[in-house]
Amino acid sequence: MGGDEVDAATESDPAWLALHAEREAVERALALAQARQKFSRDPNAASAARVEEAELLVSLDRVLTLIRAAEYRRRPGARRW
Repeated sequence: MGGDEVDAATESDPAWLALHAEREAVERALALAQARQKFSRDPNAASAARVEEAELLVSLDRVLTLIRAAEYRRRPGARRW
């Protein structure tokens, strides 16, 4: 019962949905970069994919940190800094 209220609040929060959409896009790009590394016959393309993977991992860490912070702020009694 209480979970329905939380789900409804989550679904109606555009910032929350945008963070998860960004996470999904970064994860998809990361999977493609990893596939290019694994299956590319061109060493330059594989090297470029490794660089892209490193950049995407930094972006993923940033987005996941923002999601964790947003989850904490949504909790009842959450402290504001």
